[in-house]
Amino acid sequence: VLVLKGKIREVGEKILASNGKKVDFASALASCEDARGTLATPMNEEENKAILDIVKKYNQYAYLGIKEGEDSGQFKYLNSMPVNYTKWHQNEPNGKRTEKCVEMYTDGSWNDKKCNLHRLIICEF
Repeated sequence: VLVLKGKIREVGEKILASNGKKVDFASALASCEDARGTLATPMNEEENKAILDIVKKYNQYAYLGIKEGEDSGQFKYLNSMPVNYTKWHQNEPNGKRTEKCVEMYTDGSWNDKKCNLHRLIICEF
């Protein structure tokens, strides 16, 4: 596993990286896309743990590359595919169309959240 002061993690075919900055969801996504990546999107437990390592290093919640779709409570990857791995915190998601973004807590569980809050940027490549 490649580790550069906790800012870069390699997991499977992905490389995860963070610059430690906190911004809203749209800005986080734009930052990752500018770097030719996308927001970190855990597809399994191993990837979730690798993202969690970075979340813990900065002790900050981070946005994930998952958003609520047109149907309330139906979350999708940014490519519009249905989410097939989840790690929702107890009683989540509970935003009922008002919380369309997903953040990772410092324990690795997920919460649906409004997209205008500032959260840690973690990109995947």
